[in-house]
Amino acid sequence: MKAIQVGLLGLGTVGSGVVKIINDHQDKLMHQVGCPVKVKKVLVQDVDKKRQVEFGRELLTRNADEVIHDPEIDVIIEVMGGVEHTKEYILQALQAKKHVVTANKDLMAVYGTELLDAATENGCDLFYEASVAGGIPILRSLVDGLASDRINKMMGIVNGTTNFILTKMSKQGSPYEEVLKEAQDLGYAESDPTADVEGLDAARKMAILARLGFSMHVDLEDVSVKGISEVTDEDISYSKRLGYTMKLIGIANRDHNKVEVSVQPTLLPDYHPLASVNNEYNAVYVYGEAVGETMFYGPGAGSLPTATAVVSDLVGVLKNMRLGVNGRSAVLPQFEKALKQSDEIYAQHFLRIHVKDQVGAFSTITSLFSERGVSFEKILQLPLKNSNLAEIVIVTHQASNKDFDEILANLLDLEVVHGIKSSYRVEGNGYS
Repeated sequence: MKAIQVGLLGLGTVGSGVVKIINDHQDKLMHQVGCPVKVKKVLVQDVDKKRQVEFGRELLTRNADEVIHDPEIDVIIEVMGGVEHTKEYILQALQAKKHVVTANKDLMAVYGTELLDAATENGCDLFYEASVAGGIPILRSLVDGLASDRINKMMGIVNGTTNFILTKMSKQGSPYEEVLKEAQDLGYAESDPTADVEGLDAARKMAILARLGFSMHVDLEDVSVKGISEVTDEDISYSKRLGYTMKLIGIANRDHNKVEVSVQPTLLPDYHPLASVNNEYNAVYVYGEAVGETMFYGPGAGSLPTATAVVSDLVGVLKNMRLGVNGRSAVLPQFEKALKQSDEIYAQHFLRIHVKDQVGAFSTITSLFSERGVSFEKILQLPLKNSNLAEIVIVTHQASNKDFDEILANLLDLEVVHGIKSSYRVEGNGYS
């Protein structure tokens, strides 16, 4: 059979990995799809740049039309990044009846629904496994492996940069700024790390996961986001003392077809499987009604791990071509969007406050919690050296976000409270 021709948009770290896998794994691809797979044209910014893979200059172009509108190209692989102009390229490719594989989480989080609709209208596949967790096949597992189950909760570490930083802070006791610089020096963090450390990257991935896992239109603005830039070594130290490990956790939870999706620094019991996921690794914990608890673990980024997911999607497209079923894999959401309100979201909470070290201070504080029916699971009270203040660390039992937020606001009105130092969600006692 004649070769399947592929066009690439981008030839950076991931694009180079895609080319390497296609070239090095031709025998595997031939066995999977029954014909050769060839990269015919690649869009780049600089055709003269030295690259990680050997590539004939005649295959490179700065003109996207030469890739998108080449009648001999069957599949477009987008690994160039960006949102607005990349969206237009993909729409053009789908309208030209090209199947598309992308690793672009930003694009799919913002325009995923529109692009999937366009793919269906044009009888094309649009696959995006690599957009969430690099080499971890989490999307395929949700769509295929767990298709018969009802997913009620997903929680995971989906950003390697923040996991690297929190791991180093926990194991070495190093301050945030020092570890961030180390992450930048090692290439784990960008020179502008905002998207990672403020939770925006993870939020995009959780929007995609929630959309697929819950079969509901979940948009990026539906995700509540808090990053790690204000986490201190004191927070980490007290967490460890109470038997917890801090991670930036994405949580997507469904109860009675109402959902909450968030990204925030979260305390996990040391025995929880996600607590042992360290450095740049990712993991997603999935709770299904039938299957129970499953965890998907692996490298969340990197050239070859991410390229593996991209080329696996390519194989999926090519198999569909052989079967004549392209454009039929997208399933419309089953449920109307229904988001939980703050009085419907329940969790345990960690709270660290400074209070005046005087008789009756603690009872004044506890009365504020008891008025709203919020009790304590763990308490530490320590004097602060060289001051007339004490530090109180509390882990509550389950409380609604609304009650807890009101408690925080009212604490600041108490004369005995000097300041609220930090508060975090606590998750995973008993896992579910």
